[in-house]
Amino acid sequence: MLHDSVLGLERALSRSDTDGGPLDPARMAELDRLEAFPDEACAVLDAAGLGAHYVDARHGGRLHDHVELVQLLRTVARRDLTVAVAHGKTFLGSAPVWIAGSAEQAARLATAVRRGAVVSWALTERDHGSDLLAGELTARRENGQWRLDGEKWLINNASRGHLLCVLARTGDEGGPRGFSLFLVDKSQLEPGSYRHLPKVRTHGIRGADISGIAFDGAQVPHAALVGDVGTGVEIVLKALQLTRTVSTALSLGALDHGLRIAADYAVDRNLYGRRLAELPRVRRILGQASAALVVAEAVTVVAARSIHALTPEMAVISAVAKGLVPGLVQDTLERLAELLGVRSFLSESYEDGAFAKLERDHRIVAIFDGSTAVNRSLLVDHFPALARGLRRGRADLDGVAAAMPGGPVPAFDPARLRLLSTGGCSPVQSLTGAVGRLGTAADQGLLPADTLAMARDLAAVTDGVHAAMESQERTPRDVPQSAFELAAQYELCFAGAALVHLWLDGARTPHDALWLRAGLAVVLTGLGLHVDESRATAYDRLADRLLGSAGHEPPSLLATDDRGAVL
Repeated sequence: MLHDSVLGLERALSRSDTDGGPLDPARMAELDRLEAFPDEACAVLDAAGLGAHYVDARHGGRLHDHVELVQLLRTVARRDLTVAVAHGKTFLGSAPVWIAGSAEQAARLATAVRRGAVVSWALTERDHGSDLLAGELTARRENGQWRLDGEKWLINNASRGHLLCVLARTGDEGGPRGFSLFLVDKSQLEPGSYRHLPKVRTHGIRGADISGIAFDGAQVPHAALVGDVGTGVEIVLKALQLTRTVSTALSLGALDHGLRIAADYAVDRNLYGRRLAELPRVRRILGQASAALVVAEAVTVVAARSIHALTPEMAVISAVAKGLVPGLVQDTLERLAELLGVRSFLSESYEDGAFAKLERDHRIVAIFDGSTAVNRSLLVDHFPALARGLRRGRADLDGVAAAMPGGPVPAFDPARLRLLSTGGCSPVQSLTGAVGRLGTAADQGLLPADTLAMARDLAAVTDGVHAAMESQERTPRDVPQSAFELAAQYELCFAGAALVHLWLDGARTPHDALWLRAGLAVVLTGLGLHVDESRATAYDRLADRLLGSAGHEPPSLLATDDRGAVL
């Protein structure tokens, strides 16, 4: 179900996305051409109270459920990704404080964010990229305070941000315990002790403030330290488990937007005396894209709920979500671009160039907060634990049940976050039992026999993937390509497991299992299994749903019709 806050934001944005409003597509296109920041659009989000949802409920905010935050950011992203990236950065910059900040520090930040303060997360440096342990910006004790020297670069909202959560080297030798985090309030710094680095021109999100900041003897109080000295990298890695998961909302919104544009085009365009939407090949492309969206949403929903329900396993689950969803969506957008033809490249004459813009903008999602390769490397590190967990039948079944959206969400406890998931990944490790429950549903006439067969195929492939992971040879500095390919296969196993668990969670009354069938077809195809035409017809039926919906609204597992049936 969609949260009331999401419906409220949808109404607020609908008043601003037409007739020259701040979120009018023509206005967004103009700002993109000018590489100008979307100030007015961000002001609309401020007025709608979105900032309160970036603040953990423990500190007086409205962030009770990370699925709700995903839905909110998706609602923004389906209109404009630049706006979503620019405004949503405050959640990323604040997350370390919600995890490790003192009560007083968190309370001050919560008040500032609710009042509209922009918070940035200053991690990367010009010469080191995602290699955080190579960072050169230093923080040294001086006269009871901390002195910051050095620069951070390619930072979202580095110039516009009021506060920055800065990772600094506090130990000369560096290493995992040689860095600390500081919440820096620029308004409290002495003039001349810092300067903004120029905005960098980018291929996508052209209007976003992607810039940098340099410190030269900037003095910050001891109270700016987040957590203990030397725990900066640990806090960052735990915070990334939240931000990587939530950032998949950007991909969902992008595909929502792209699917609507493609469906509108297919209905309006005539070719050889027929509407494009009547051609079987076109319907298949739209159906496959709809099924890919279902898969991406299933992974995102289960991952976001797992922040609350399977917190100690988020090192794996967040890496799966960030490794799979942006890439799956980007591949799907490229297939939709083929359908649109030259109109997918036009920057002005078709739909104000909206598709070309969203496709460019979306490419950054797979890169920030850990690239696809970084996330798959994390999964490779977990191969022994994942294989062992499946072999031993280890799974937190209560946690898996709580990770489903059918019931109340457990309160998030950041103290339960771990750098490594020693228990593996419960949604995948409980797949065999879940497929058994599907068998019961099929016996009761609630599930087609062939859909059950697809789920059994998934379980068999999943066993094989784990066997391959267990025998994978590797050293810390020499990870073979085959290991990354296995990690990609594991992501698809997780996606299939998420689909199965979500269907079981909603199967309290007989209803159409179309989305499960179509989603499993995407997953099995990705895993290298042949999906014959009898199974692939699920794509065509999804296309019928898309083309027959009001406004060509893309499918969603979170929306319900008047019968209460998913999709």
